[in-house]
Amino acid sequence: MAKKTSRKKTAPSKAARSGPSSQKRGDKGTPGQASRGSGAKQPASSATEQPIDSKVLLRYREQISSLDAQLVKLLNERSRLVVRVGKKKRSSGIPIYAPHREQEVLARVLRANRGPLHDRTIEAVYRELMSGSFSLEHALRIGYLGPPGSYSHLAATRHFGQSVTYEDLHEIGGVFTEVRRGHVDYGLAPVENSLGGGIVESLDAFKASRGEVGIYAEVQLSVRHSLLANCEPRQVRRIHSKPEVFSQCRTWLATQYPNADLIPAASSSRAALTAVEENRVAESIGAEPGSAAIGSELAGSIYGLQVLFARIEDDPSNITRFAVISRQKAKRSGDDKTSIMFNTADKPGALVEVLLVFREAGINLSHIDKRPSGSSNWEYTFFVDFLGHRDDKPVGKALRDAAQHCKELIVLGSYPRAKRIL
Repeated sequence: MAKKTSRKKTAPSKAARSGPSSQKRGDKGTPGQASRGSGAKQPASSATEQPIDSKVLLRYREQISSLDAQLVKLLNERSRLVVRVGKKKRSSGIPIYAPHREQEVLARVLRANRGPLHDRTIEAVYRELMSGSFSLEHALRIGYLGPPGSYSHLAATRHFGQSVTYEDLHEIGGVFTEVRRGHVDYGLAPVENSLGGGIVESLDAFKASRGEVGIYAEVQLSVRHSLLANCEPRQVRRIHSKPEVFSQCRTWLATQYPNADLIPAASSSRAALTAVEENRVAESIGAEPGSAAIGSELAGSIYGLQVLFARIEDDPSNITRFAVISRQKAKRSGDDKTSIMFNTADKPGALVEVLLVFREAGINLSHIDKRPSGSSNWEYTFFVDFLGHRDDKPVGKALRDAAQHCKELIVLGSYPRAKRIL
């Protein structure tokens, strides 16, 4: 009915032509007043013309306040149980953060959701609730590739919430090192982008750690790139960001800034900081600022950079997969993924033989990548992800059979498969 009504055009009424003062009178609860001068009929269902019953509104607000009080009470009752669970975990040496348990909780509450709240809202509430629970059980420290405002920082806060402590680490290799040393409980590192493929620094860090730390969980983040600067778009001459970010915006950059210098940075947030510093120096000597960065809007708001252009990534479905790095091993959740790395034996067809093992076992390979082994020329380390958990009997047998065709095979981790994009 709303569509039919909207097609019918009526001449502007005298009151409507008279300006804002008549509109204010209509807002005070005199439906139809704005159209009285012209005699045009207003739809009886128009929400803007309905008088507000202050008593009804007050009653709704009182009901909401009552429900809020009940919610707070129930949340604290839940938290008291969480504290008891935390004590049992610590006495038994059980990890505070358990990805398989997180998946169970989220799946259960989403099944119980009947609306009108969207599942995404319910999940966000419970992720934050679990974050608060972590702080009650044990003060978790999460390492990420910083500075603040990086996509790693964004992914970490969306996954772990606001109630844990975050440590700004300067390199991806540093995230692995600090987890291995126990200086942070968990680390977050990007491992793959849907446009650019594997993240070189993370693959090399896995090689260097040689299984001392592994993947405990995975996080998928929808990535939206913005051009950040405090100058006019035409003034931009230098653009800072991670090489992977440049590759994800290649077409846009070639079209909009074909002559700009693209300068690699350790992280997108470090790029934002560099742009701010360069512009400050330029202004101090009376030069025209011309430095920009590609990063998140969060980085722009943190470092005081304006968004010149938003969503400049070439593909709007740009997703980065992050690994939660840990010294612990995740338990089965029933919907898991396993990551391995291996060097094949020095013989013809060795890689094919490894892959055939998984094919014959009916195991679905979801990702494969390679990096130079570092030990000799033209020798590679392969990285493979597949569906299943290493404690599944078919997976365990496939890993043993595949290892026979490898110089070395290391399981980087089995962990719950990420079901949603944050």
